[in-house]
Amino acid sequence: MELRDIEIFLTLVEELHFGRTAERLHISQARVSQVIRKQERRIGAPLFDRTSRSVRVTPAGEHLYRELGAGYRQIMDGIEAVSSAARGTSGTLTLGAMGPQALMIHEAVESFRTRYPAARIRHRDINPIDPLPLLRSGEIDLGLLWLPIREPDLTVGPVTHTSALMLMVADTHPYADRESVCLEDFGDCTFITPKSAVPAYIEEVFQPSHTPAGRPVRRGPQIANWHDLLTTVSSGQAVGATVAEAARFYPWPNLVFVPVRDAPPCRWALVWRTANETPLLRAFAQTVRDLDPATP
Repeated sequence: MELRDIEIFLTLVEELHFGRTAERLHISQARVSQVIRKQERRIGAPLFDRTSRSVRVTPAGEHLYRELGAGYRQIMDGIEAVSSAARGTSGTLTLGAMGPQALMIHEAVESFRTRYPAARIRHRDINPIDPLPLLRSGEIDLGLLWLPIREPDLTVGPVTHTSALMLMVADTHPYADRESVCLEDFGDCTFITPKSAVPAYIEEVFQPSHTPAGRPVRRGPQIANWHDLLTTVSSGQAVGATVAEAARFYPWPNLVFVPVRDAPPCRWALVWRTANETPLLRAFAQTVRDLDPATP
């Protein structure tokens, strides 16, 4: 099996979408389908169940993914290590993150600096209310963003960490004295409204449009940045959802952070503009993967 064919298979397992796999690898969708059919003929079993609406990995596909994944990463790591040594990776990488999230990848940053002493990392703050413009303008090379990100011009790299979801309320709010809330409780709250046109699926991670039972979640005052969020919530005009790190780094006296007990963890990953990918950027992403071999 060709190395490129293995890459196509592994990517399809991660994306579960033939079109996104083709976009990510800069090949045609027909090429993806052709490679998978060839692999299935060679294996003698279907690797994916396809319908008009979804793609699912079969047991045979999951088995093959486990067998090939580690070996493929080891090969690519070896190629990257030799290539980096040969070209003497250097330059400046601008990394964008939201407040305390930069500290969550401190180990990766230090490891990268040790590996590539000729390289330099510059930090920029990302507005959590409008997280994509700095990437698209080229003002940052890498962004540490919450998932999912399904933008055709952006590549999603390795997951760095997860965070618990919290509901941020004023100390006068009825939920301020609770030990925890659930997602259904969001239906009794008024949330902030981002001024920017954030894709709905990105906003849904923190502020769903409906509760699990189908009740609408109200929107209130518009805000443009993190400071607006803090002041609006502390004044009691609305509530906001955030991650656990915010509770430690922004302990305002009239703000209360309440755990959302049934919310899935927020996953963070490195994201970059596909057209702007560089050897230095790939080297940083690989450094993150090497810190946790289980990281995709």
